[in-house]
Amino acid sequence: MKKRALVTGGAGFIGSHLTDRLISNGWEVTVVDNLASGYKEYVNPSVKEFLCDDFSSREVLRKIEDKTYDYVFHLAAIPRVSFSVDHPLESHETNVTKTLSLVNACTNKNIKRFIFASSSSVYGGADTLPTSEEYQKNPKSPYALQKSIVEDYLIQYWMHYKLESASLRLFNVFGPRQLGGSPYSTAVSAWLTAIKSGKPMRSDGDGSQSRDLCYVDNATQAFYKAAISEKEFHGDYFNVACGSKTKNIEILNFLIKKYPDAKYVTAPWRPGDVMHTHANLSLIKSEIGYVPEVQFWEGLDRTIAWYEENWDIVKGYEVKKC
Repeated sequence: MKKRALVTGGAGFIGSHLTDRLISNGWEVTVVDNLASGYKEYVNPSVKEFLCDDFSSREVLRKIEDKTYDYVFHLAAIPRVSFSVDHPLESHETNVTKTLSLVNACTNKNIKRFIFASSSSVYGGADTLPTSEEYQKNPKSPYALQKSIVEDYLIQYWMHYKLESASLRLFNVFGPRQLGGSPYSTAVSAWLTAIKSGKPMRSDGDGSQSRDLCYVDNATQAFYKAAISEKEFHGDYFNVACGSKTKNIEILNFLIKKYPDAKYVTAPWRPGDVMHTHANLSLIKSEIGYVPEVQFWEGLDRTIAWYEENWDIVKGYEVKKC
């Protein structure tokens, strides 16, 4: 019998890639996305159902309560840190309150497992590198705090309702389908979008900051393995990354060499910007057998190739509300 999954945010960057992976492994997938930041063009044509709706709508919750799905992958969110600072109540409503409605519908054995897209931002800029899951959380924005709160609630939902769940702390995910104007944009997508648009790339500071940039196939591998693992999850949380770090200036120099007409301009350091991220992957490797499939430079080559092949099409995509 096919495994049945609901993917929230399945028209988005990571969600659409996860949907592709699940379908390629024979799963039956329903996508729900309100298209606030996703594109319907990204939704795999082989999905069983596409719900253009809020992930906490009565229809979606009823389907979960009717045991329509075996697994729920929750990737939908309002992701912008700056938006969460300017609009903490609105972002909290979606990222916490509505998420809890979704989680609550999953109790009473309505699903087998809930997989949550958390964020490395819960660490708040760790002093210890590489950073392990034992590092104390210290969220520096409402968005990061909201991810942290949901993680803690999922532990409570195991304690009181025996809902199995795992939270994946994603580090700087990049790859095909991520555009520079996306709420999830990394420097890679911002710079490639600038190059293809004939604009200068922007470097905040001198480019000495470094990131553990995670190619999207690595992220979807983690979601998939967390779902099929025979381990019982009690709200466990795991780092998801490449396990290495790359300086911004290295990427900029690479892109300038590849695109001789490209230029970059230096901007002031962003207040509160984290200088370095680097994930310790020991736990996720030992617990679910995760090993990064694609290292950064190969992932960058794949992303560049996607931009070269698809830019003339995707640059015209528009975000459409349901």
